[in-house]
Amino acid sequence: MSKQKIIKVGISIGDPNGIGGELILKAFEDTRMLETITPVIFAGTKLLSYYVKTFGLNTKIHGINSLDDVVPGKFNVLRLLKEPFDVEWGKVDPQAGAIAVQSLKAAVNALKENQIDVLVTAPIHKESIQSNDFKFPGHTDYLNQELEGESLMFMVGDDLKVGLLTDHVPIKDVPEQISAKLIKTKIGTIKESLKRDFGITKPKIAVLGINPHVGDNGVIGDDDQQKLIPALEDLRQDGNIIFGPYAADSFFGNKKYKEFDAILASYHDQGLVPFKTLTFGRGVNYTAGLSHVRTSPDHGTGFDIAGKGDADPSSLIAAIHQAVDIFYKRQEYEKLNKNPLKKVSRKRR
Repeated sequence: MSKQKIIKVGISIGDPNGIGGELILKAFEDTRMLETITPVIFAGTKLLSYYVKTFGLNTKIHGINSLDDVVPGKFNVLRLLKEPFDVEWGKVDPQAGAIAVQSLKAAVNALKENQIDVLVTAPIHKESIQSNDFKFPGHTDYLNQELEGESLMFMVGDDLKVGLLTDHVPIKDVPEQISAKLIKTKIGTIKESLKRDFGITKPKIAVLGINPHVGDNGVIGDDDQQKLIPALEDLRQDGNIIFGPYAADSFFGNKKYKEFDAILASYHDQGLVPFKTLTFGRGVNYTAGLSHVRTSPDHGTGFDIAGKGDADPSSLIAAIHQAVDIFYKRQEYEKLNKNPLKKVSRKRR
């Protein structure tokens, strides 16, 4: 499909004491990025200028006071922050968290109002963002509240896609969080995303077991036998191409994952440990299932390297390109699936 316009990519700043600002500026040092997208950074020109000076970067900042002032071909920075902020690299700071939340909220509002086309979020620190006005464990839960649809944390790499049945919940709470309804909903979201966002006509999905060795027929817990296996059988009866549950300990090591379009992991580390091991620096965190497109890098705030100039923008750049690709895939999907009866009548003529 030909790309008809240079789309606006909104980027939230993340934790200002982390590596987010450095990554964003490094991503756009190569001005060729501006030939295909128009970035809009939700932060402040003083903060971004401080990063430019600190890291000796060449990115040219174009400050704007309104989203109506966005200029294609420029590195647009919305003057969102009204109060000065002194960066303290790697520090967990409620003020830094408040800036991250302010940036995120403004960017999401712009996304809802179609003032930007897609959203890319720089990493936030889950402790510093907590306040009386923001009590979410991360981006995904907040976006699920603000946008239409049912969110799914979907980790996307070159040849590996991993969705999560449960995400930011303690290990001890995982079994009680899982139900037949949740399993069917998450698999439905993965299937729809693979078709709509990635152009895969007949998705083939693998599911990992809840307990070690899928419970060994109840010897190591009966959650798989009681919850997972019956739900998967129901899905197969409805025509879904679903395989598993597989024992997670050997699934990635023997490259079994290469046989499927996506994998559904039962809990956070079961999916993210192998994903990040196999794709780190190239992977993308995509929030599937929602009305708008949001991606982010596959890593956190990088407090251990913040301020040193060593942060690698590869994953952020991948997140930007992935957001753009999904945006156009959705347009193509909607075009192909619009008014099917009219298409049939034209063919008959």
